[in-house]
Amino acid sequence: MTKKYTIQKSPFVVPTTDGKLIEEHFGLASDNNSAISIAHMIAPPKWSEPFQTPAFDEFTYIIKGKKQFIIDDEVVVLETGQSIKIEKNTRVQYSNPFDEPCEYIAICTPAFSMDLVNREEE
Repeated sequence: MTKKYTIQKSPFVVPTTDGKLIEEHFGLASDNNSAISIAHMIAPPKWSEPFQTPAFDEFTYIIKGKKQFIIDDEVVVLETGQSIKIEKNTRVQYSNPFDEPCEYIAICTPAFSMDLVNREEE
């Protein structure tokens, strides 16, 4: 009998150069799933990414700490226990300008891909 579930015991740790921890549990890098990606992340204090306009919806749930979003020039700060959905083709910048790490879950539909993220040059 074929199992109808998958337990992820060893997520793919995405190599980074900015101190951010990215553990993809399901998605293109971990199980070749192009429909959805689910990642556990920890953004260090003072971390930021360039602006981007992803071709996927992104949901973020804050486990611990705070995370800042600049969405079409509006600054939004989420705190522990809060979540947000940012619709695809929306210009956004993710950052943690605060003094504590931010731990969160990110879910992208379709799955996160560097081909779909459309990051701007810094």
